[in-house]
Amino acid sequence: MSTRRTLLTVAASSLLLAACATSPRGMAPPPIIFVHGNGDSASIWQTMVWRFESNGWPSERLHAIDLPYPLARDEDGKPQPGRTSTAEHMAYLKSEVEKVLKTTGAKQVVLVGNSRGGYAIRNYIQNGGGDKTVSHAVLGGTPNHGVWAVKGFREANEFSGTGPFLTALNAPKNVAGDEVTGPVMWMTIRSDNNDKFAQPDGLWIGAKGTPTNVSSDGPALKGANNVVLPRVDHRETSFSPAAFEATYRFITGKDAATSLVQPRTPIVLNGKITGLGLVPTDPSTGNFSNNLPLAGAQLAVYATQPSTGERLGEAVHNKTVGADGQWGPFTAQAGVPYEFVVSALGYATTHIYRSPFPRSSDLIHLRAERPAQADKDAKATVTLTRPRGYFDASRDTMSFDGKALTGVPPTGAGVSSAKLNLAQEGVRPITAVFNEEKITGRTWPAADNRVVVLELTY
Repeated sequence: MSTRRTLLTVAASSLLLAACATSPRGMAPPPIIFVHGNGDSASIWQTMVWRFESNGWPSERLHAIDLPYPLARDEDGKPQPGRTSTAEHMAYLKSEVEKVLKTTGAKQVVLVGNSRGGYAIRNYIQNGGGDKTVSHAVLGGTPNHGVWAVKGFREANEFSGTGPFLTALNAPKNVAGDEVTGPVMWMTIRSDNNDKFAQPDGLWIGAKGTPTNVSSDGPALKGANNVVLPRVDHRETSFSPAAFEATYRFITGKDAATSLVQPRTPIVLNGKITGLGLVPTDPSTGNFSNNLPLAGAQLAVYATQPSTGERLGEAVHNKTVGADGQWGPFTAQAGVPYEFVVSALGYATTHIYRSPFPRSSDLIHLRAERPAQADKDAKATVTLTRPRGYFDASRDTMSFDGKALTGVPPTGAGVSSAKLNLAQEGVRPITAVFNEEKITGRTWPAADNRVVVLELTY
């Protein structure tokens, strides 16, 4: 095919994709606001945003919120450091919606939430005025009837199906008994049986053998368009290609031109460097994650050799981040994998290896890590993480350093990371494979206060 013909084909394809994202009257597509789940960040929507962009949706009309304290309280009505109540969650979402409406000039937005993010969406639409500002609401894997529904058991927690928060949200809204608030159009997306938070047994919440009184259809809502996707896990109800296809169809009334992420250059990357909350004096309260910028953190970015993880020369980008935590912009090369090295006071030097980036994103958030006490005797510590899904040994083809993933059960999808503590000295390649994605990093010495993360994209 000639160069001229190739260019014409690409141009025609681009026009087709753009047309798919435009209303019949030629109006701009509605702004979409993505709402992450418990303990997550805006970065988790990276591939979903790419898929909308690949179908012609304007980048400036795709907005992912970053809740500063993304973890729910143990008791919703009781203040807890580093945690967010349902009221605070809803107020933050409402503020973000108002910002997007003002910036875009749109009259309404579409809200797309994963897991706990769906709670804020429902609360805002039902109690915060969102019935006027939202046209469509999509809830992926939201435990709408609770992660558990046991009378007298942790009912002050927002995830209790018999607690006051969900009881109020699920109260019938009309004579038909609908659980959703009109005139907003609603869709839920759930797994047929592979969602760890929609299980009849309490295995994944630390109560194996105890009935939860919740089944796989717990995320469904009466009055909504309830979609079931086979074998997807809790996060894949929002971040899988099938979830994108269902979401796009629901919003636009037509099929997407593609569910693939279409490469596009130049590739300009940016995001935020974040850390962890202070280690609390009471170990039972955990090491709080947050989405606050880690001002003063230093970043070095290296291009790497795909098969060995070795650096290809000096750093291609360096920055000491300011108060906003932004580490870019950085122009990446197509097809090149990168190592991101984050250094910050009170943290280990964190080496993060990522696959090549197909197109631009400002959602490449990087988190500085601390070594765990349990890993103190290791010569090197390497973690494989899959932010947008879980590992399912009965479904996925995967390996970590040539072996099966540690901590992953033979069936079911409830684990999203695996860790290797290596007893050998020295720096060597270490490779992770997950279905079609392969990442190779290096085993940096733990004695030098270093940790390694191989982060999957898909």
